[in-house]
Amino acid sequence: MAIKGFQALMAEANTVIPAISQDEARALHDSGAAVFVDVREQNEIQQARIPGSAPAPRGFLEFIADPGAPNHNPALSSGKKLVIYCGSGGRSLFAAKTLHGMGYENLANLTGGIQGWSQSGGPIEQ
Repeated sequence: MAIKGFQALMAEANTVIPAISQDEARALHDSGAAVFVDVREQNEIQQARIPGSAPAPRGFLEFIADPGAPNHNPALSSGKKLVIYCGSGGRSLFAAKTLHGMGYENLANLTGGIQGWSQSGGPIEQ
């Protein structure tokens, strides 16, 4: 059996999960029309995050996203578009694909992650 590498997995995920630019994401953030979901690890989230984002570390994502689970974060089932982000966009792409597989439909992966967000002038909470 051949191992499928991360690049092949990312290419597959990109066919299902739309990317959202920093400008588009900022407009959604400013209007409150989306929930930003931070899938980085807790220590990364504590250093800096997009204001108002919902923490959902990738290692616990399924438990946080499942409405029937005790750790469910209701922000994820708000009905709003979910903009998934991580440090630079890779982990969030895989997390968004997982959410899609769970039945979530209104998803986008933040191109460039929080690094791109910060570099493009997006607000950051320390």
